[in-house]
Amino acid sequence: MPIDLDKSARALMQLEHLAAAGGTSGAAGWPLLARFVWRERQLARWAAGRRTTLFAYEFVRFGVKQAWACLFAALMLVLIVGTWALYPKGAALARYDFLVLAAIAIQAAMLWARLETWEEARVILVFHVVGTVMEIFKTAMGSWVYPEESVLRIAGVPLFTGFMYAAVGSFMARCWRLFDFRFTRHPPLWALGVLSLAIYVNFFTHHFVWDVRPALIMAAVLLLGPGVIHYRIWRVHRRMPLLLAALLTAGFIWLAENIGTFAGAWIYPHQRGGWTFVSLAKLNAWFLLMILSYTMVAAMNGVRAASALGAGRVRGVKTGSSSASSAVGAGIIVRQT
Repeated sequence: MPIDLDKSARALMQLEHLAAAGGTSGAAGWPLLARFVWRERQLARWAAGRRTTLFAYEFVRFGVKQAWACLFAALMLVLIVGTWALYPKGAALARYDFLVLAAIAIQAAMLWARLETWEEARVILVFHVVGTVMEIFKTAMGSWVYPEESVLRIAGVPLFTGFMYAAVGSFMARCWRLFDFRFTRHPPLWALGVLSLAIYVNFFTHHFVWDVRPALIMAAVLLLGPGVIHYRIWRVHRRMPLLLAALLTAGFIWLAENIGTFAGAWIYPHQRGGWTFVSLAKLNAWFLLMILSYTMVAAMNGVRAASALGAGRVRGVKTGSSSASSAVGAGIIVRQT
């Protein structure tokens, strides 16, 4: 990602301007991190002195923000892969049940340690409910199966599956704050809401009537196409097309999907004879799922226009990775057909 700062003094002026205006780091929203904000600012002052150190600083800062945003999602991935490799077979507590209890314990610990806010916990709850309802229907239709036994399940669906959907909501809600999302030409929330409702309904109805996914994808492209997402790594907002962010996210989800099925958390019908890659044709479902997820988080957090940014604090990049595009790089695993 190119750094478009002609002089180190400009970066320092931006830092002082933000401090004078009462600006705060995104980390200030989590009490555990708030104590490190001032030290981080001192490091930033030093890094702003040269182009090379400034690039390195923003690169590392982006990675740290991503890691913090992906905390719950990453822990879920570690649990899925770790139990696949290490959990004793024939244990009194089934692996799936252990995943449920471990996910609940992680949530409780994160709230207790203030690693997660109650607002984020509410987002997780909403995603958990929405995802579980879809899981019950999809498994009944044979879209995928959970091959292991468990006690903590509803209609054949292990309860840990809802936490995988919740990981999406957790990541996006945390990124929204950490990267101070702003937007240009953002589609109306009511339009995204109508589209998301149609997407959700089609996930059920396409088993009985005509699958309208092609039309839904076209509508999503028309809505998101003009939009631009502005995300702040440090003092300057970078930008990239909103549609590109959604497409990249779909690709990362497909990669994580393969990790989840390889670890035996669930399997598709074509994988019953042995693990193989998830079909690339499922990318359209991942894309639509991200539209649904994004709409829910946008409705909860609100959409702020980039016009609210001060002059000179938005800079463009030719390509790049918005925080939303890296969700599954941290282990967010969700499936649709």
